[in-house]
Amino acid sequence: MSQLQDAIQKLARDAVVKFVKKDQVVGLGSGSTAAHIVREMAGLDFKNTLECVPTSLQIKVEAEKSGLRFADESRIPDIDVVFDGADQIDGGFNMIKGGGGALLREKILISAAKKVVIVADEGKFVKSFSRSVPVEVHPMARTAVAGMLQKAGGMPAMRTLEKGYPFITENGNVILDTTFALIGDPRKTEMELKSIAGVMEVGIFTRRADAYYKAKAGGTFEVIY
Repeated sequence: MSQLQDAIQKLARDAVVKFVKKDQVVGLGSGSTAAHIVREMAGLDFKNTLECVPTSLQIKVEAEKSGLRFADESRIPDIDVVFDGADQIDGGFNMIKGGGGALLREKILISAAKKVVIVADEGKFVKSFSRSVPVEVHPMARTAVAGMLQKAGGMPAMRTLEKGYPFITENGNVILDTTFALIGDPRKTEMELKSIAGVMEVGIFTRRADAYYKAKAGGTFEVIY
């Protein structure tokens, strides 16, 4: 195990101990860091009192292996804490998410949760965004939305699989990974892109989390509140 992976495992244990309590509804984001959280939750002696809401099939399968219970969508307004990762976190703690394609479901959970805990390695923390923004789009609107994104100063590219087939989200939508020269005001950009007809969700997340766990290459981690 690398020192960075060791750091992620340690911080996952710390995050679960600090933020998961008996009888809670817990939202589970997507990706490898969320998988570490799931494995730590599996070791809790009160895990059978928890109800989990996963954002992707990947994490649902991981949670099933760990013997965790699931809640249906009616429990989303009651989520006590959601754990998730990030593709980038800027100096103002805005995030770009959606590299795995679950941005719509992740935004729903993060918007509803009482507490949000973000787990990421130190390389994801940047001064300003330097990667494309995933934009989830209804298939019928992909051409129209691509044109609107260009007018907004973006360079959209449809996300594809290895053999060139379009990447389809678990909601049946496509993703336009859109590059901008500069995102000076993430909240304004998020709202402007979401106002385009056919855009289902935007991978800019501007809600401030309650805690950010930063895994470091030396095997340690830092918590930012």
